[in-house]
Amino acid sequence: MTELLSTETRGPLLDPLFDNGWTMVTDRDAITKTFIFEDFVHAFGWMTQVAIFAEKWNHHPEWSNVYRTVEVVLSTHDVGGLSALDAKLARKMDSLV
Repeated sequence: MTELLSTETRGPLLDPLFDNGWTMVTDRDAITKTFIFEDFVHAFGWMTQVAIFAEKWNHHPEWSNVYRTVEVVLSTHDVGGLSALDAKLARKMDSLV
């Protein structure tokens, strides 16, 4: 079962993401990052790769794509905030760039 990140686990799971460009969303328990690619084809290809993992893990991002820019927000709606799944998907997104 997925659980909300505890105070103790937030630092070890989220700090490396913050070092890699992720930030907290101001008005909710979520993280965000903007990815900029060479062009639309690279942005869409990356989104397709991420979608395969998101479906496999049953954890889907909030995202939008305009040409070569993809804006991502991660939060686990079932628990009302950040979970380990968000950190896992963020790390995967970063690794696929």
